[in-house]
Amino acid sequence: MKIERFEVEGLAQYSYVVSDGGEAVVVDAIRDVERYLTYAAREGLKITAVLETHIHADFAAGSCELIARTGATLAVSAYDAGERYVYAMPHRALREGDAVRVGNAFLRATHTPGHTPEHLSFLLYEEGASEPVALFSGDFLFVGSLGRPDLLGEDAKLELARAMYRSVQAVKTLPDKVKIYPGHGAGSLCGAGMSEAAETTLGVEKIANPFFALGEQTFVAELLESVPALPAYYPRMKSLNAAGAAVLDLEAGAGGIAVHRAHAMKDVTLLDVRAVSSFAEGHVPGAVSIARGTSFALWAGWLLDASSPIVLVTDDGDDVEVRQALSRVGLDLVLGHLEGGMKAWVAAGLPVGKTAQVEEVGEAVVLDVRNDAERSYGSIPESLHVMLGDLPLAIDTLSKEKAIVTVCESGLRASIAASLLERAGFSDVRMLEGGMGAWNRTRTV
Repeated sequence: MKIERFEVEGLAQYSYVVSDGGEAVVVDAIRDVERYLTYAAREGLKITAVLETHIHADFAAGSCELIARTGATLAVSAYDAGERYVYAMPHRALREGDAVRVGNAFLRATHTPGHTPEHLSFLLYEEGASEPVALFSGDFLFVGSLGRPDLLGEDAKLELARAMYRSVQAVKTLPDKVKIYPGHGAGSLCGAGMSEAAETTLGVEKIANPFFALGEQTFVAELLESVPALPAYYPRMKSLNAAGAAVLDLEAGAGGIAVHRAHAMKDVTLLDVRAVSSFAEGHVPGAVSIARGTSFALWAGWLLDASSPIVLVTDDGDDVEVRQALSRVGLDLVLGHLEGGMKAWVAAGLPVGKTAQVEEVGEAVVLDVRNDAERSYGSIPESLHVMLGDLPLAIDTLSKEKAIVTVCESGLRASIAASLLERAGFSDVRMLEGGMGAWNRTRTV
């Protein structure tokens, strides 16, 4: 028996292939499923089942495509019945104790609500064993933390937090040696305070996970207090995953769009994925800047309109990895890329926007787009605070009469914020070069 973990860094998401006797089961498949097919072919495995721990909120699941391409059975929770989000695709409904075989081993479903009402975890048993060797805990139990209980809104979060407490009490009865394979690692917003470690054991969690030692009242209060900001795209993603994400066609959106045609397009999002410095030096007016990198998918999902077609602006041509990252958060309407990249746009004599990078803020309004935790460590005096994810809803409250300097920790989010402000008609927008890191260094020398 073998367990293989697959990671998507930008979303801090883990999925798994469990194999035995030439068969394989995939747990919580990501949208671009080629990784599982390639692995199965290399290892000589037949994928027989695809499992989901719950209806995911932060990424588009690849389950529908994987079963379409392999003929595997989709097995998901039966506890979605009557809930806000319900699985619509054909599937095998699993209840407490139901098993899915993989070779001579099997995975047994156990209902662990709290993150979502329907959430399942899967206990892995070797042939003939009376005790499990592992728990695939999805977004219920993380290394050092637990899943957030507020995905269904204010009305549901208290009862889900109480359900999470009961799930923790139930899992405590398992042997200490059981290995825990979570659905996310540090950096995911599906929980808070996750360890950098990718896996753990139940015995370690009983000692090190702060929630395991709390009584119900304190547990519920601290769990609710710990939740990070809720990305705006999460409800959209849950609806997508309940219905089943469409089979992904990565050839769509691979073509080039001539610069003059792109210039004439209306109601599209020009998405500039170049480095922050490149965007600042010259960009298509009205383009949204989200530099490609580990957090690209998160901010694209959070800030872009899924109903608006996207044209990519790169240095020179197509970027398949960017299109792949967009698909992971359900942004499938990519029309193509700017043919010849920004260089071709400049060469054609079309308008070019610039965003000044400054070392001092002067008399400008300073807009700090970091999160609450970052800001608690220090901020620029008299700066405004609007966390980047909240900026689209707050733009109308900002004055266009004064210059605005955007600031984050290092520059990426400040560039995104500046581009959103410019797109909304702000004429004097600047970025603090090097972010708060540079600001603090110049004041401690």
